Amino acid sequence: MPCPSTVSWTALITAYMDAGRAREAVAVARDAFASGMRPDSFMAARVLTACARVADLGTGEAVWRTAEREGIASSVFVATAAVDLYVKCGEMAKAREVFDRMPEKNVVAWGAMVSGYASNGHTQEALQLFFAMQAQGVRPNCRTGAGALSACTQLGAFDLAQQVVAVVDWDQLLDNPVLGTALIEMYSKFGSTAEAWFVFQQMRKRGITVWNAMVLGLSMTGHDRSVFALVGQMEKSGMKLNGMTFMSLLYSCTHAGLVQDGRRYFHNMTQLYRIAPRIEHYGCMVDLLSRAGMLKDAHRLISEMPMQANAAVWSALLGGCKIHRDAELAEHALKQLILLEPWNSGNYAMLSDIYSNSSRWKDDAKLRLHMKVIGVKEVTGYSWVDFDGKVHKFHVGDNWHPLMDQIYKKLDELGMEMETIGYKPTTDVVMFNVEDEEKEHTPVHHSEKLAIAFCLLTTRPGEAIRVIKNTRVCTDCHTDIKLISRITHREIIVRDNSRFHCFRDGCCSCNDYW
Repeated sequence: MPCPSTVSWTALITAYMDAGRAREAVAVARDAFASGMRPDSFMAARVLTACARVADLGTGEAVWRTAEREGIASSVFVATAAVDLYVKCGEMAKAREVFDRMPEKNVVAWGAMVSGYASNGHTQEALQLFFAMQAQGVRPNCRTGAGALSACTQLGAFDLAQQVVAVVDWDQLLDNPVLGTALIEMYSKFGSTAEAWFVFQQMRKRGITVWNAMVLGLSMTGHDRSVFALVGQMEKSGMKLNGMTFMSLLYSCTHAGLVQDGRRYFHNMTQLYRIAPRIEHYGCMVDLLSRAGMLKDAHRLISEMPMQANAAVWSALLGGCKIHRDAELAEHALKQLILLEPWNSGNYAMLSDIYSNSSRWKDDAKLRLHMKVIGVKEVTGYSWVDFDGKVHKFHVGDNWHPLMDQIYKKLDELGMEMETIGYKPTTDVVMFNVEDEEKEHTPVHHSEKLAIAFCLLTTRPGEAIRVIKNTRVCTDCHTDIKLISRITHREIIVRDNSRFHCFRDGCCSCNDYW
């Protein structure tokens, strides 16, 4: 064609995008602009969409500036595509600027912003925007609903999540794998496995992502037998297992201590299903072997991996060293972690624990001096709960909350009840990944216990308690919470940075294996 028109260029770009070749679509767009072609709103929207798919911020911003010069940036389709581009590239401030300037906002633009805030960790903004959307009478689509549910899950806001569920179209949910998967994940991460299972059973369209979400949900909450049974159903229904399915299987084996089963699944994944293991699969196997006390095998597997071990893999080995008290190998693992994550204060805290509990005071002092020199600051541990639509945060030894006197009184009452049944606090446990300021207080005042006491005071008898903690629950608190669940006849769900703990009648779903 001697002089391709805007329509011709757009047709070629669209053809590449429809064929799943977005990078080539962007390259064609660059050629089009280099030839002096002036885009219309349809072409600008298509090119911005292509840039979003490949996260090409440079080209996308150039197209957006051109759209502004040409006077087509006010088009709802162009502006929405620009919002999506900035969201996909993690530029939420720029996305919000374009969004706020839009004279007309469609549900796609709202969905892009809500899901973008959620995926980039801006949970409060995601939920504020979601409810603002409701106030303006815009009905959420699947992307908006999934984004809002994700934000609630990250925030630990179960009450808000229930409000989101209330405005989601149930028929749309049952036919939409994205929304269904988000709801299954939300319920699973709040420990409400029965509700997650109900959603799974009701769904009319179950793709591999829906099956995997349910398998993972059962894995996280310690329903190991149900995991294996559900995977069996997947195979019988003709569903082809993928890498995510095997991740969930290995995760279940890890937390149930099923070494032989885990090895069998890992072998089947590679030999029968021809799925190349990712580093996450190797991490699960290292975790499985380490927890079972097979530390040499775990260390050998790390050395045999076809890729460089990351922080998660070394952390898995470290966890096993902690359980089985192998200080020498733990020190080696921690040194690797410090090399990989030089600014992660938790790694230094754990190595400090090893030194101090081995009476290696000079090494401990040297380590802390090194931390001070390079400016590493220890992270403060805290827990939070969602009550009456508001998030309540607690730090160790807190005294700021208006109910704090009653909270401490409640903890004292629980302590006396635990003493009557023969409980004594653990004093000889090495508290890995716990900040120094927490070590200065008795375990009675750890943040998760403050949060639980607050919930006991403010929720109805028999109502489940849900707590989220940003660091690992210590052994003493884990024992205490088991007893509190028995004394109060409450289900207590604690989600820490290691896993989920569902406490019922003096037992935990992790079987004290975490």
